[in-house]
Amino acid sequence: MRPDDRARLEAESLRRQIDALGQWFHNINLQGVWTAPDHFLGDYPAVKWRGFSDALPSDLTGKSVLDIGCNGGFYAIEMKRRGAARVLGLDSDARYLEQARLAARVTGQDIEFAQGSVYDVGALGERFDIVLFMGVLYHLRHPLLALDLIRETVANDLLVFQSMQRGSADVAPLKSDYDFFEAAPFDEPGFPKLHFIEGRYSDDPTNWWVPNRACTEAMLRASGFAIVGHPEAEVYLCRCAEKPEPGSVYPAQAPREVRA
Repeated sequence: MRPDDRARLEAESLRRQIDALGQWFHNINLQGVWTAPDHFLGDYPAVKWRGFSDALPSDLTGKSVLDIGCNGGFYAIEMKRRGAARVLGLDSDARYLEQARLAARVTGQDIEFAQGSVYDVGALGERFDIVLFMGVLYHLRHPLLALDLIRETVANDLLVFQSMQRGSADVAPLKSDYDFFEAAPFDEPGFPKLHFIEGRYSDDPTNWWVPNRACTEAMLRASGFAIVGHPEAEVYLCRCAEKPEPGSVYPAQAPREVRA
């Protein structure tokens, strides 16, 4: 068989494997075969990655990485390509995990994958040098709880965070306290706002909350993260910082006995 014919048959076989796993949200180049060539966002998430990849260490040798909501595995693969010693991709969708496993296998990357949500991270029982939390927050019914759990149970150093944002990109200066009758700040475009979606947004019933920029930054601080970089409009690099009071909600905490 001629090399060209062999390459064509291998590409056709890979195309069938990709298509058998349903619609992909991550458009990944697998040996010349794209997983989502008609993506409505174009070359996504590579186009997003190009906007902030230079802000991350190019050498992750010896580092552990947790990719929460790994989807088709694009970011997990990029972390492994930078030499991370261990990468764990976590997603609640079994189909996305199968896509990620195929992508990792075809690209030759040794990546672990597990099924679970961000609310389950406490059960992992370990901390990671880098936690990726990309494009997940707005799909959650309890977004601040998710950030609390990441900070309390799995983040050891760096959090790479991304969320869709809507509303004003302004960030108003905030006071540490407001009088009960001081209502005007809530009308300012740059006041932290988390927009609730009762129905659908972009025909997606899992889109629940969309923050403006001020809200994104305030929620990260409120969960015990210090923002150290903002390389792309929706992407933040954060370090673990002192947790504010009152503290976050802790998982698996035994109830206290109350005596009369």
